[in-house]
Amino acid sequence: MRIWILMLVLGGCGSVAAQSSSTIGSQSVMNRYLYSGLNGRWWRNVDRAQRLGLTAEQQTKMDDLFLQSRLKLIDLNAALEKEEAILEPMVATDKPDEAKIRGQIDRIAQARSELEKANAYLLLTLRLVLSPEQWKKLKAEPKPSQTHFLKEQMTSSDRWFVFK
Repeated sequence: MRIWILMLVLGGCGSVAAQSSSTIGSQSVMNRYLYSGLNGRWWRNVDRAQRLGLTAEQQTKMDDLFLQSRLKLIDLNAALEKEEAILEPMVATDKPDEAKIRGQIDRIAQARSELEKANAYLLLTLRLVLSPEQWKKLKAEPKPSQTHFLKEQMTSSDRWFVFK
């Protein structure tokens, strides 16, 4: 889930944190369709907008919702990364303190939960802009493949290394 959030938040700036590829394949229906393409702003894809019958008003509303959530998602992601960074040296010591590590794991879980909730709320608000018919059309579109997604997120030199 984090890679989708980071793709949305960071706009494909190359700052995407490491994420297991298995997570990408297990995205919810709403995630798959609401985050595919244009760094999360799929409603700005001219072809898709026309196929769905999106109005200019809907696109503007979705842009506003996206921008309102972006800073919060950036902050929540940074908080999660900070908590994960705190854990690393705790685990790497010769004599790990189990109680401290368990507490830090709880803080990481809480930070991840807050990030997931904020992402889910954004997805919900974007979903609510669509009419029932538009939502049906969006769900009927082919699911973006993991390989296609990763290729779009990498620079051309990264693609050469990984996919050639």
